[in-house]
Amino acid sequence: MDLQRTIRRKVSVEGIGLHSGEPVLLTLTPAAADTGILFRAADGTLVPADIEHVVDGRAATTVGAFGVRVRTIEHLMAAAAALGIDNLVVDVDAEEVPALDGSAKPFVDLLYSAGAAPLPVPRRPLVLREPIRVGDGHRWLEITPSDCFRVTYTLDNPHPVIGQQIVSLEVTEAAFVDELAAARTYGFLKDVPTMRKNGLARGGSLDNAVVVGKRAVLNDSLRFEDEFVRHKILDLVGDLWLLGRPLCGHVTGKNGGHALNHELAAAVRRAFAAERRPRPSRARLHPADTIIPGGSLSPRPGIAAL
Repeated sequence: MDLQRTIRRKVSVEGIGLHSGEPVLLTLTPAAADTGILFRAADGTLVPADIEHVVDGRAATTVGAFGVRVRTIEHLMAAAAALGIDNLVVDVDAEEVPALDGSAKPFVDLLYSAGAAPLPVPRRPLVLREPIRVGDGHRWLEITPSDCFRVTYTLDNPHPVIGQQIVSLEVTEAAFVDELAAARTYGFLKDVPTMRKNGLARGGSLDNAVVVGKRAVLNDSLRFEDEFVRHKILDLVGDLWLLGRPLCGHVTGKNGGHALNHELAAAVRRAFAAERRPRPSRARLHPADTIIPGGSLSPRPGIAAL
């Protein structure tokens, strides 16, 4: 039986916010089963990292509650998802999670340093039985049934540095650490003045982002030849962890972003709304519950999980 997990000990890291430009101390603390990922702001306000609390998808994932917001949570969420950390309390003393190097790798390292601890409650993966699709002809995401969590992603951009990039992989812990975690966020130099005017990218630099100029990247080098599409997948993994449970399905997509990721997560949540109806006690259900969208909840043993 696959059990929920948290971390073994408290750990902290300091950095600056990618969009706010403000210094921030982030501290991860172990949490009990069924807590989920819970952000705690400097004033003590608790903000759940779930799809119901997403309040902004401009250039990052922002969650909020009671007038308090926490920005740019996706890289930490992606690391937690990949390492199977279901429950955490995340203290931040500013409005944004630190950018660090612009990837999920520093958060992976932080979580590994904290260690993992099993909790006496089973995980209950979301196992899809019917396709769900969001978007349009140019930008879309679709999830179809699968016995694992797989992503196939196409990024098609006319910029000469990017072009068409395609990656397909099963998102296991090892694959995430080796193939996705180090891929950095990116932006276009021409967009920086407008972004900063709108309160975005004020902490951005060559130290925490890939900056794309007119004909080349301004950084010394890329970490992957197709780093751009790999970061898109990284963000998608983090945004889907807003569901709070491992997802079994094959996600395919093209030219998405945070807003579309959130739309897919919300659509999956709606499809699994039947789970909220009265059902037998947890002890009588297999950890991997199968839910037919628009139908009823039924146990299905032996389904693989993330």
